[in-house]
Amino acid sequence: MLQSSFEDRKVHVNPNGTLSVSVIIPTKNRLDDLTKAVESLVRQSVLPLELIVVDQSESPEARDRIESQLMQHVSGGDSMISLRYIYDPKIPGGAVARNRAMEVASSDVWLFLDDDVELEPLFVEELLKLYVHRASVTGVSGVVTNYPMPSFFSRLWAAIFRRGPFHDERQQIYWHADALRESEPIRVNKFGGGLMSFRASAVRHVRFDENLRGVSDGEDIDFCARLGHGAELWMTPKARLIHKESTAGRERDHWLKRDASSSYFHYWKNWNQGVRNRLCFFWLNAGYGLVATFGSLRAGSLRPWKAMLEGAREGRAVVAGAERTSSR
Repeated sequence: MLQSSFEDRKVHVNPNGTLSVSVIIPTKNRLDDLTKAVESLVRQSVLPLELIVVDQSESPEARDRIESQLMQHVSGGDSMISLRYIYDPKIPGGAVARNRAMEVASSDVWLFLDDDVELEPLFVEELLKLYVHRASVTGVSGVVTNYPMPSFFSRLWAAIFRRGPFHDERQQIYWHADALRESEPIRVNKFGGGLMSFRASAVRHVRFDENLRGVSDGEDIDFCARLGHGAELWMTPKARLIHKESTAGRERDHWLKRDASSSYFHYWKNWNQGVRNRLCFFWLNAGYGLVATFGSLRAGSLRPWKAMLEGAREGRAVVAGAERTSSR
C-alpha cells in the first residue's frame, strides 16, 4: 500500500480548514474509465488524503495502473495520496463494496465517487468549503454537468406523478448546471451515489443496504433517508463533474423496471408511513400504469407492463428479504 507523504506542495486539506478526505470508488471491469477518474482526482486543487478502490473486476490489473498514476504525480511535485486497494471479485455489488471501504476509511470526510466520472479541478475544494464554513452540515454533493434534459413529456410526467418523497430535486439542478455555476449551495433531501460526500462522524455507523445487489439502484437515496430529518444535505453547483455512464456492466432493463423497483424499495423501507406518503405512492402507481399502457399500445406488446410489475415485485422483495434477515 502506498503511504502518504505530507510535504509543502499541493495540500491534502482545504486552505481554510483542516479537513482530510477519503475518496471511495467501487469498480468492476472498467479499467479505462477508472483511469480517467483517478487522473481527474490527482489534478485536484486540494488532494484527498487517501483513495480507497474496491475492485470487483475479473483481474486486479487496476492496482498497478493506479499506483503508476499516483507515483507520476509525486514525481511531478505533488504530495502522495495513500492508496488502499481492495480486490474481491466475489463482492456482489456497489452497496457491499462501499461498506467494505467505509470499514477502513480514516479521514474526516468520505467522498463516494463512481468509477466513470471526471472531476473538474476544484471539485474537492468546493465540497470542503461548505464543511469548513458550516459546522452543522452532514453531507455535501456536487453536480453532474452533462445530463441532458429529458423530453417535455418525460418532465411533464415526472412533475405530475412524482410527488412528496418521490420528487427528485436533484435532476433540475443537474439540467441547469451551467446556469447555476456560480450559485450558492442548495439544500436537498437526497444525493446521487456517484458524487456524494459525508462528514465521517455523522455516518460512521451507517451502512448501505447490502440486500441491494449489482448496480444497487436506490442505495444512495436510502442511505440519505436513514440519516433522519435532522441531517443537513447540501448540493454545491461549484463542485462539478461529468458522468460518462459507462456501458460496461450496466443493466439494460426497460426503464420502468428499474424505476419501479427503486420506488417500491424506498416506499416499503422508508416512506410507507402517513396518509400523504401513501397517497403519493398510489398516485405514482397511477402514473406507472398510464405510461405502461401507452407504451404497450405503441409497441404492440405488454413488455412495458411486464417490466413495471417485475420491478415492483423486485423492490418489494428486497425489503421483505431484509425484514426476514433482521428478524432472525
